[in-house]
Amino acid sequence: QAQLVESGGGSVQAGGSLRLSCAASGYTFGTYPGYCMGWFRQAPGKEREGVAAADTYYGSTYYGDSVKGRFTISRDNAKNTLYLQMNSLKPEDTAMYYCAAARKTPWVGCSFLESEYNYWGQGTQVTVSL
Repeated sequence: QAQLVESGGGSVQAGGSLRLSCAASGYTFGTYPGYCMGWFRQAPGKEREGVAAADTYYGSTYYGDSVKGRFTISRDNAKNTLYLQMNSLKPEDTAMYYCAAARKTPWVGCSFLESEYNYWGQGTQVTVSL
């Protein structure tokens, strides 16, 4: 089965940057029809929300409104690794960040519907201080 392992979290001051990585094993990103690879986050007392997602075959990307213009999702299919470059971090970005994978339905785009993601990592903590 697929396994996802996140890394790159840590503590940073507001305005700083971090890059998260999600190393996947047990499946290949680029095999047609591809996967939706997503980043989700959850802060204490709040619901989990979708941050960004990428179609590993066609390269389409999707972003939550709160991170547009600040975060960039990317992937390296050869390395089976997903990235999330986070710039201009804000305290409200503090959360546990999870990587997730969904086997993509052909001709259908990715979403942030958690139930569609079959595989989840254990998360990496991001803390942004004032």
